[in-house]
Amino acid sequence: MLTLAPEHYPLLEKSVAWLQDHYHEQPELAEIAEAAGFSPMHFQRIFKAGVGVSPKRFLQATTLKHARKLLKENSVLDTSLALGLSSPGRLHDLCVEGEAVAPGEMRSRGKGLEIFWGVHSTPFGPALFALSQRGLCELDFLPDQRCPELTPEEALRQKWPGARLIESPERTAFLPEQIFSTRPGPLTLYLQGTNFQLQVWQALLRIPEGQMTTYGAIARWLGKEQASRAVGSAVGQNPLSYLIPCHRVLRGDGGIGGYAGGLTRKRILLASETCACLD
Repeated sequence: MLTLAPEHYPLLEKSVAWLQDHYHEQPELAEIAEAAGFSPMHFQRIFKAGVGVSPKRFLQATTLKHARKLLKENSVLDTSLALGLSSPGRLHDLCVEGEAVAPGEMRSRGKGLEIFWGVHSTPFGPALFALSQRGLCELDFLPDQRCPELTPEEALRQKWPGARLIESPERTAFLPEQIFSTRPGPLTLYLQGTNFQLQVWQALLRIPEGQMTTYGAIARWLGKEQASRAVGSAVGQNPLSYLIPCHRVLRGDGGIGGYAGGLTRKRILLASETCACLD
């Protein structure tokens, strides 16, 4: 997978936002670089080192036309999703296992749990990582658009009010490398959600890298065609950004939709995964 260097993210965030605002002008490299405050050659090198492709190719990968093309081609996902929904314990074929929070534990909202948390740099900007003795329970890109008025600790406390929260970045420091490296290590996830939310999150894990789907398609896969809005809500409550790839879900018209980590970050994640599809 194409990844971004942490030090490139602020520049790329600014550049991606500018490209989205000026797409219809079809700007040349010199104009894009000037908006970013760099010479064309230097900007091209930084951008390509971060995203893996040129700014022009990146822009192609995030257009509505390209999104619609991918969505049209992705009917084959019906089969892969259907094969995976019957296995609640195994969440990922390669390296991720998950355990759902039991109903009684959900009612206690983490009572008796110790959760160690820390904020670390990732290839896609800063993120909060929260780790309990039962497994990784939160990975949220910052700032979290779901609760922008709260600090990361306050937002975490809202989700796990009964737990003992311990800020301990040294205990969570290994996670960014383990998750974002080209060879991620084994992980155990501890997921707090309703049965319906867990089904939706399992569905997201069946979407191959570089492909996309819609809220309506997930609702159909679940046999609940009228539940697109509920699917959207469950996608929005995903507690483990990137690992559970909610960024691969778009609106039915191919529009970008929402994202807890911000729309610019969603565009970067999508483009880094889908640029290969243009070749």
